[in-house]
Amino acid sequence: MINEYHRIAGIVGTALFLLLSLTGHAQTSDSLIVGDMRNQGIDFYKNNQVKVITSGVEKFELMFDDIRRAKSSIHLEYFNFRNDSIASLLFDILREKRKEGVEVRAVFDGFGNDSNNQPLKKKHLRKLRADSIDIYEFDPIRFPWVNHIWPRDHRKIVVIDGRIAYTGGMNVADYYLVGTEQVGEWRDMHCRIEGPAVNELQRIFVRFWKLVAKEELTNQKYFQGVPSGSKMIGIANREPHTSNEIMRRFYVSMLDNAKDSVKIINPYFVPTNQVIKALKRCAERGVKMDILISSKYDEPLTPDVVMYNMKKLIKRGANVWRYRPGFHHSKIMMVDGKVCTIGSTNLDSRSLRYDYEANAIIADEATTRELDSLFIEDTRKSDLLTLEEWKKSRTTWQRFRGWLGHLLTFVL
Repeated sequence: MINEYHRIAGIVGTALFLLLSLTGHAQTSDSLIVGDMRNQGIDFYKNNQVKVITSGVEKFELMFDDIRRAKSSIHLEYFNFRNDSIASLLFDILREKRKEGVEVRAVFDGFGNDSNNQPLKKKHLRKLRADSIDIYEFDPIRFPWVNHIWPRDHRKIVVIDGRIAYTGGMNVADYYLVGTEQVGEWRDMHCRIEGPAVNELQRIFVRFWKLVAKEELTNQKYFQGVPSGSKMIGIANREPHTSNEIMRRFYVSMLDNAKDSVKIINPYFVPTNQVIKALKRCAERGVKMDILISSKYDEPLTPDVVMYNMKKLIKRGANVWRYRPGFHHSKIMMVDGKVCTIGSTNLDSRSLRYDYEANAIIADEATTRELDSLFIEDTRKSDLLTLEEWKKSRTTWQRFRGWLGHLLTFVL
């Protein structure tokens, strides 16, 4: 009897052990994505704080307050500083900080500057430098122009005192506050980070600063990101010749590991073939896929190519939403309510193959759920694009432009 008891107890114990082992080793989408990204060379950092920023008003209020409180250093890297009132206010604050002895370094992209309708000119740069602000233009556009097409610096990174960082989709321009006549509201998202992940964003800036300004920044005072919360964050950083494939692999990994749901907002939805295939695989597995695009655009050919791609995805079962109030410039994705990304990367060849880009990858349910809720709010201001609506709304000329444009995906 006793032996029989021990035999049964042993069987039960073994079964419990196996059950617990399987449960403990079951991999969820967030752990799979983090594991894949670590294998690709993306480091993840625990104990961060992150605040999702959903408007230009919120971003500039928070960022300017942090800059005003800076004690040591302010580093800014943008695609462009548009020469308008918000940039003027920023530069006025930076001048005051220089008078207090705070180091100020700024870099912007030459193409990003020249392609906006209110660029910084040489006289503006001379004035800023006369006020002791170190500001540099990356790869200025010079004759014969064509050799300056790629790569461009499309990142948006600000690091303050080495302990607070901002990154996301917003540059420095008034239209993030008031929109534009052409598209109306200019909607975008950004994030504010405190914690060890800030050190990685600072390292990205420092490497680029050395490339552009030929100055090496090694002092530990620039790296003050210390444990400050409970969120795990990785930084995906694309740099030509060193991490060419990182953004493509990152997006493919997120899509291939999705189990329940994927939500995407991205303005220039002209993905490379590998990402398109991952989107199709995702839909074929029965993952609920929601994609939000704009109904208004700031470029002529892009909307036709975007709509060409949307038809393919709608046929696979994706829900596609067209945002009515204006241009949605955000670059975010949420998977299974567990992991999300906010960054500068468009789903086009420029971002995935050529340019400097940076995305924060946040493996945190609360942050992902927050973005999920914001997505749902924006769908209430959007129209669901059905296959029937697509056919009714697309002229023969628009369909041809979309087909022709998709053949040029590698340069869009």
